[in-house]
Amino acid sequence: MSKSVEKSEAEWRAQLSPEQFKVTREHGTERAGSSPLNAEKREGVFACVCCGEPLFSSGAKFESGTGWPSFYKPMSEGAVTEHDDRSFLMRRTEVRCANCAAHLGHVFPDGPRPTGLRYCMNGVALDFKPESQHEEEDARRTR
Repeated sequence: MSKSVEKSEAEWRAQLSPEQFKVTREHGTERAGSSPLNAEKREGVFACVCCGEPLFSSGAKFESGTGWPSFYKPMSEGAVTEHDDRSFLMRRTEVRCANCAAHLGHVFPDGPRPTGLRYCMNGVALDFKPESQHEEEDARRTR
């Protein structure tokens, strides 16, 4: 999937909270344990806070003990993109929304089966949509 949502910095700042902007547009990181999404247990979808694109299913969420919402796989193969990140004298794999290039977090090779991956996401970069709300939005998209 190619990036389809493009906005100016001013447009993103008007849409997002200061913390959302810092994380998603400036590649920041929220404080560990600060996201209410860590405790989210309902069925539903975790979407990009910037563009609303569905990124992760609650079925792939697991408790990693890291302080950030973690998933073992994205909702679909093209939902996210991965990029080499060598900031802070480390080598990591950054994860971005494929639709709008929002910085979401990083992926690590220490997750559970079946993938062995841990998509460690900033909760502030995600918007949780309970299953019923997600189904309504899907129906509107297909009309």
